[in-house]
Amino acid sequence: MKLQWSALALTLVNLVVLMVSLSAQRPAAAQGKPPMLHGSGLEIVDDQGRVRASITVMPAGTSKAGDRYPETVLLRLITERGRPSVKFGASEEEAGMSLAGPTGTKDTWIVLAAKGTSSSLKLRDENGREQVLKP
Repeated sequence: MKLQWSALALTLVNLVVLMVSLSAQRPAAAQGKPPMLHGSGLEIVDDQGRVRASITVMPAGTSKAGDRYPETVLLRLITERGRPSVKFGASEEEAGMSLAGPTGTKDTWIVLAAKGTSSSLKLRDENGREQVLKP
């Protein structure tokens, strides 16, 4: 009989502990508006410290050939071997995206661009074949 009372008392204590622990848990809720992250660029790195994605604001400037280029925001997605295979760019003068072939290729790519009032889609493969589509 003594064992039954001990088991009953232990069960009641466990029940009380369970009820207290369940009542102490509150559902997760947003604590207002999260703070804004401000900066001039962002890099995402993998476990080995390699940059795998970046967002950069490129300043306006002039190329070696003398061509002027505007300030541009550039998003790059980079392979584990360091090749920027996906790029998105935007400026006041144009916007576009490019998809490059895998590491080891140099002429396999797609470029979708909108510049001024015109747009184009350029496709090129490793054999040098190229096709340009314009409306």
